[in-house]
Amino acid sequence: MSDKIQVGVLGATGMVGQRYIKLLENHPWFEVTYVAASPRSAGKAYKDAVANRWLIGADIPCAVANLVVQDANDVNSAIGKCKFVFSALEMGKEEIKALEASYATKGIPVVSNASANRWTEDVPMLIPEINYSHLDIIEKQKENHSWDKGFIVVKPNCSLQTYMMPLHALIKAGYPVKRMIVTTLQAVSGAGYPGVASYDMIDNIVPFISGEEEKTEKECLKILGSVQGNHIENASYPIVSSTCTRVPVIDGHTACVSLEFDLPEDKKPSLEQIEKIWTSYTSVPQELHLPSAPEQPIVVRHEENRPQPRRDRETEKGMACVIGRLRKCNVFDVKFVALSHNTKRGAALGGILNAELLKAKGFFDNL
Repeated sequence: MSDKIQVGVLGATGMVGQRYIKLLENHPWFEVTYVAASPRSAGKAYKDAVANRWLIGADIPCAVANLVVQDANDVNSAIGKCKFVFSALEMGKEEIKALEASYATKGIPVVSNASANRWTEDVPMLIPEINYSHLDIIEKQKENHSWDKGFIVVKPNCSLQTYMMPLHALIKAGYPVKRMIVTTLQAVSGAGYPGVASYDMIDNIVPFISGEEEKTEKECLKILGSVQGNHIENASYPIVSSTCTRVPVIDGHTACVSLEFDLPEDKKPSLEQIEKIWTSYTSVPQELHLPSAPEQPIVVRHEENRPQPRRDRETEKGMACVIGRLRKCNVFDVKFVALSHNTKRGAALGGILNAELLKAKGFFDNL
C-alpha cells in the first residue's frame, strides 16, 4: 500500500484541474485518489468526463483515468477518500468561498487556486519563497471558524509570479521599493478554456483583462504584509500602477517592470548588485528541497532579446522567474523584463509547491 498522502482535485475536469492531474502523476509525496467537478460530470469515469477536451498534450494518468468523478458540491463524498484537496473550482466567487469553507469544516484542508479567498483576512495568499511565515495564521484561522483539522491556503494571481520574487529579493536585501509600473503581456491559457475567441487573438493584442489590474496592484501588498494577531496586515508599499494585456502566446506571462527605490540616490543598488541579489536568491523551499521547488528561483539572461515565452518558460521545470534586459530607467531607477510559466508556477505547480511546504511544515501530520 502506498505511503503517499491521498489528495483530491476539485474542478478536476477544467484546464487547471487537468494540469493538477498530470503534474501529480508520480509525485513523490502525493497521489490523486479523489476527483470532483460539476454535477454534469459526476458519475462518469474521469477519462470519459474529459473525453475530447483533455488539453494537456499527454495521456491521462492511468491511476486517475478510471476514478469516478464526484459532485464537488457533495463534500461528504470526499471523506475517507482523500486527506486534503486542491481547489481548481470554476464557479462564482461566493459559491467557491462557501464550498471551500465546507471542505475545511469537514476536516479537509483546501489548497486553492481560486481567487475567492485571496482577500479573506485570515487566509494566507502564498508564494512559498516570499511569505512562508504567513502560515502562522492557520491556527488562528482554525480558531476563528471552529475548524478542527481543516483550513484554507490560496495562491495569488498568476501574473504576480512574474515579478514578485525579484521584487522580494531586493526588499529582503535592504532595498525597499517605493513605486512600480508594470505592463503585463499575458498568455491566452490564463483565460482558461475555451478562453478568448481566436478571432480576437490572432493578429491582435487585447489591452484589457477584467479584474487583472486590480489584482496586480493590490495582491502584492498582502503577500508582502505580515501576520498581526488574527489577520494578515497588508504592506503599504510599493505603490503599483499596472496595465494588463492579453497577447497571442499559449503559455508564459511576461511583464515589463520599472522600479523606484525608497532610498537616497547614493544608497540605491547598482545593476551589478541587483543581478547578484537575484542570482543568489534562495528561500525556504530550496532549503527544504521541496520536490517542485526550482533550484534557482530567479534566472538572469544577458541576451538582448530574452526572455521569450517559447524559449524560457520551462526554465527550472517551469518554476523560475526568468529576467532579462535589466537596465537604468529614465523615469524611475531600473527596469527589466520578466517571464514566468502561468500554468505551472502561476497555477497548478505553484499550488503543489504550496502543499509541499504545508507537508514539510507538519500541517498534514494529524489528518
